[in-house]
Amino acid sequence: MRIRPVGTHALLLDLAPPEDIDPAAPPSRDTEVTAAVEAWRAELWHRRELGELVAVEIVPAATTVLLDGVPDPPATAALIATWTASAPPDGTMTAAPTAASAPLVEVPVSYDGADLSQVADHWRTDVPGVVRRLRDTEFQVAFCGFAPGFGYLTGLPAELAVPRLPTPRQRVPAGSVALAGRYAGIYPTASPGGWLLVGRTEVPLFDVTADPPALLSPGTRVRLVER
Repeated sequence: MRIRPVGTHALLLDLAPPEDIDPAAPPSRDTEVTAAVEAWRAELWHRRELGELVAVEIVPAATTVLLDGVPDPPATAALIATWTASAPPDGTMTAAPTAASAPLVEVPVSYDGADLSQVADHWRTDVPGVVRRLRDTEFQVAFCGFAPGFGYLTGLPAELAVPRLPTPRQRVPAGSVALAGRYAGIYPTASPGGWLLVGRTEVPLFDVTADPPALLSPGTRVRLVER
């Protein structure tokens, strides 16, 4: 892990593999990085709750964790360097410090997406096999981005990663459940998008009048239950 200053009051924990690592390394490395990011996110949130860390925002991403609003970045970086956050050796999320107690959100899904057969081809199974796999997987929100309320859900093994569409759709309806790469996601609002559509839900993902506005936040466990 590398800890880098960002501006005057922020730090970036960079958990990406060093650039000199063999690019032909197995894809499980991506899963291990995701697990490490989640472990550090949980560790830092826990330390902040205990009063051992001062940071206004702790924001995970694909390979990094950003701490913003840090009063003394050099002292905080030195302190973080003495901490450990244990990611499980198999790259799963369940060994993160707060994963077992993280909230569970069940999202009712109608599995009728336009790209189900394409996903089935990539997974070398049939459409019912895709639905079973998605229905039986416990996902976890790794980070949020793209649009307010859009959570990047991990939980599928690296070998089930799927490509995006070569040409994105001009409009993907709100509530669309989709896959891209090794992530699942749910479109909170209608927008362009190139992910493969596998289903839809009527559950609101983002509501500015709610507290919190986003249904899915980093660390949240998610089940895509069949409706």
